[in-house]
Amino acid sequence: MKPSESRLDPAEVAMARALLKSPVRRDPLWPALVAATALALLSVLFAAVAVVAPPLTTEHVARTAPG
Repeated sequence: MKPSESRLDPAEVAMARALLKSPVRRDPLWPALVAATALALLSVLFAAVAVVAPPLTTEHVARTAPG
């Protein structure tokens, strides 16, 4: 059947299709940016603390025991 032979009103069909389309909801971007920034800052802070921290010293009991 050709579109010109249809009994449906094209304007009404277009309106019905427009009503059926749901609006596109976009998620906000700022929470992801805040989380990524916080993670980046904390990783840099952790690396700085790991570099600045004094080295661990261990003493072996066998070397310091009298004997």
